[in-house]
Amino acid sequence: MPVSTAWIDAFLSRERLPSQFRTLIAEVHAPIAARVATEARRRGGHLVAGLSGAQGSGKSTLAAVLKGLLDSGGLPTAVLSIDDLYLTHAERLRLGERVHPLLRTRGVPGTHDVALGLATLERLRSVGPLALPRFDKLLDDRLPRAQWPMFDAPASVVILEGWCVGALPQSDAELSAPVNALERTEDPRGEWRGYVNEALRGAYHELFGRLDVLLLLEAPSFDVVHGWRLEQEHKLRERVTAAGGDASRVMDAAGVVRFISHYERITRHILREMPGRADIVLELDAHRAPLRLRGA
Repeated sequence: MPVSTAWIDAFLSRERLPSQFRTLIAEVHAPIAARVATEARRRGGHLVAGLSGAQGSGKSTLAAVLKGLLDSGGLPTAVLSIDDLYLTHAERLRLGERVHPLLRTRGVPGTHDVALGLATLERLRSVGPLALPRFDKLLDDRLPRAQWPMFDAPASVVILEGWCVGALPQSDAELSAPVNALERTEDPRGEWRGYVNEALRGAYHELFGRLDVLLLLEAPSFDVVHGWRLEQEHKLRERVTAAGGDASRVMDAAGVVRFISHYERITRHILREMPGRADIVLELDAHRAPLRLRGA
């Protein structure tokens, strides 16, 4: 799909991407956008595309490129990250007190405002301006509504992106054994992972049921996620420091290890079962370079 050179130049500068990224846009991203556009038009001009991938796999970058391509192709596109649907800090503290302390940490199913996500998806089908939710990860809290960006609905395409988008629940047998030290020491009876799994069976099943197309960025294994996530934190520290902000809340390497332990179970589960059912799969190597594109 065509996109203006000026938009590509601005995008590469903003994301600090090399000029070679233009080739990736032409050879990988454009075919994905074309498949999504075809599906959107076939469905009458409105489609919800799920974009799933491990932390640091490049979901935000791909979503931004797809939006640029689809917008330029006459299909107004809204991007909604599941990260922007997190419960507020206060809500998660109460959830941690009521159910399990690990639910104080944002990330896993059960720590999102699914009703807000469903309402936003529905509102994106209507005519008129709409405020899209935003979450500040440094503050670990949802931004005030007055700071949410506006989108002029309706959207022809909505991209719902996130690390667990489209995830399926596990069986009781799969839940029984802990997958890491966090689960062994802080969830020995499986109460936390059981709550998360029930959330996938319930409210998240309804949210992900709104997806018309599912796209997976397939990491080679969970082993690469720590490095990818740590790279994200380094970039965040640089942006905050350059803006004169407080970077003290940016995670160090040890903090990243603990944080991604919350994500490990579902990420491994996704990598086992989602490649066989996703509509579009982009296989990545350990450096996030594309190896193979299926379905586009």
